[in-house]
Amino acid sequence: MTDVTARLRHDKLIFETKVDLDSAMKLKKGESVDMGEVIRDNAIYSDLKKGMRAGNDELMSAFGTTELNEVVERIVKKGDIEVTQEFRDEAIESKRKQIIEFLTKNAVDTRTGRPYTPDILESSIKEAGVRIDKSPVDKQIKNVIEGLIKIIPIKIETKKLKVTIPAQHTGQVYGLIQEYKEKEEWLPNGDLEVILNIPVGIQSDFYDKLNSVTHGSAITSEIKEEQ
Repeated sequence: MTDVTARLRHDKLIFETKVDLDSAMKLKKGESVDMGEVIRDNAIYSDLKKGMRAGNDELMSAFGTTELNEVVERIVKKGDIEVTQEFRDEAIESKRKQIIEFLTKNAVDTRTGRPYTPDILESSIKEAGVRIDKSPVDKQIKNVIEGLIKIIPIKIETKKLKVTIPAQHTGQVYGLIQEYKEKEEWLPNGDLEVILNIPVGIQSDFYDKLNSVTHGSAITSEIKEEQ
């Protein structure tokens, strides 16, 4: 268990308290957590280092309550949590492993069409000096591949899809397709027809998200290579 400071700025006021790092991060991600596991201090401070407690009037103004559990939950969910360097390093290492796993399943040697081993991918990432951060894997892959190309001949195996999205769902779906969109055309009836190029390894997940948003009403078809 590691105690860290959680901090929330509200207008000109600052509210701070001590929380358990692991439990607080789970809460911030939306997981169900017992607040007793999160709270590591029985007070809310305007300056924790100086031991200056926030007044009840300030708490009521900012949170509408002085109840400790509710206030701490708001601070954690909406504020910032100071994380240790060890925690940052572990998060980055975990993301590095996820990226290597993704590449092992989805990337191939452009000369042979064969996949790379995890060891080759890991050493190539280090040699290329590719920067890994905490953002989702699919948001980083383009940058990772651009770095790796300088070291090894590599490409992501993709499938090209044509997707027709009914007009009533285009607003909700637009953000989902942006990452993979090659071409779009708005049809006379308001439907959106797009050509997407999607890594094979996330195709199933993409379909799940698309069907969830459109309630299965989107029409998809694979575009063969020769087309």
